[in-house]
Amino acid sequence: MKIYIHNSNCIYPQAAFDKLDEVALNLSENNRLKAIEPTYEGIPKGVLRRMGKAVRIGVGAALPLISDKELVGIILGTANGGMEDCVRFFNQIIDYDEGNLTPTNFVQSTTNAIASQIGLMATNKGHNSTHVHAGLAFENALIDAFIQLRHNPESQYLVGGVDEISDYNYNIDYLGGWNKTEPTLNTELFESKTKGSIAGEGAAMFLASGAENGAQSCITAMETLPSGALEEVAEWQKVFIGKHFSSGQKPDLILTGENGDPRELPFYNAIESLYPNTTFARYKHLTGEFPTANALGLWFANQILERQKVPAVMMKKGRTESIRRILIYNAYHQSQHSLMLLTKV
Repeated sequence: MKIYIHNSNCIYPQAAFDKLDEVALNLSENNRLKAIEPTYEGIPKGVLRRMGKAVRIGVGAALPLISDKELVGIILGTANGGMEDCVRFFNQIIDYDEGNLTPTNFVQSTTNAIASQIGLMATNKGHNSTHVHAGLAFENALIDAFIQLRHNPESQYLVGGVDEISDYNYNIDYLGGWNKTEPTLNTELFESKTKGSIAGEGAAMFLASGAENGAQSCITAMETLPSGALEEVAEWQKVFIGKHFSSGQKPDLILTGENGDPRELPFYNAIESLYPNTTFARYKHLTGEFPTANALGLWFANQILERQKVPAVMMKKGRTESIRRILIYNAYHQSQHSLMLLTKV
C-alpha cells in the first residue's frame, strides 16, 4: 500500500505545529478540548453562517489545499459528522409538531455533508464518499483512496478526517465511561489514573496521489484490527512490525494515540515493549480523544518528517536525530486499532 502525501492542513485545538514549544498549550475546559477556528476567508459569509461546526472546520481545512488543484475525488472519514445539527433538526420536529421546519439543520446534519460541501465549493463532480466507522473511519477513507489510486496513480484526491464535540455524543461517551468524570486538564492527562479521557475535535486534510514526484511523505503500510483482546492485538503488532522491518531495524519514531485512559494503556505498553529503546511521542493531550483523532496523528507525523523535529511537548521518551520512518499506532475504545507506517520521500 502506497499513498503519497503532497500537502496537508489541519484545524485543531492548538497553535501551529512550529509554535507548539513557544506558546502555552490551549487548555481543556469541562473536559473538552475545542478546535481553534480560523477566520475562514475562503468561505462566503452567507454560506459560513449556515454551517455547523464539523462542516466549518472540514471545509476550512480543505479549501487551502484544493484552491488551485484538479481533484479527481474527495474521501473523508467521520464518526459523527454534523451530529449537533442532526439533534437540532429532531428537536424542531417535536417543537413545531412536524410543521414548517428549517431545512438548514437537516442539510447540515448528514455525515456526508462535509464532503459534499467541499465538493460544491470546489465544483468537483468526481468520486465523493464518506466513511463512518467510528474509530476506523479515517483509516477506511485511506483504504478507499488506495483502491482509487491503484487504478489511476497520477490522480489527486483530498483525503481527511473530521469530527466535532457535540453535546449528544459527549453525553453518550460520558455515560459509556469513555470521558473522565472529574475535572482533568489536558496538561495533566497522562498523570491521571481514572477511567476515560477528555473529548476533542478537529479536522486534518491531505492532498494525496499515487505519484512520488513532489510528495512530502508516503504511507507505505497500514493495517487495522477490530479486537478487544490484548494478546491478539500484541501479536498483530508484532507481525506487522516483522513484515515491514527486517531484523535489527526499527522505526525512527513511534507516535501513539495514548489518551490518559488506564484501560487502554496495556495496548500501548505492548508496542512499547517491542522497542524499549526507541523514541516515543504522543499527541492526544494536544487534540483530545475523538474517533478520527488519528487523522491528526498522521498530520503530526507528516509535519515531523517535513521539519525533522519532534516538539518537546509531544515527546514521551528518547531523542531523535534523522527521522525517516514513523510508526503510528492508535487504539480507540479498546476495540479498534490501527498501525500506519509513514516514510519520508
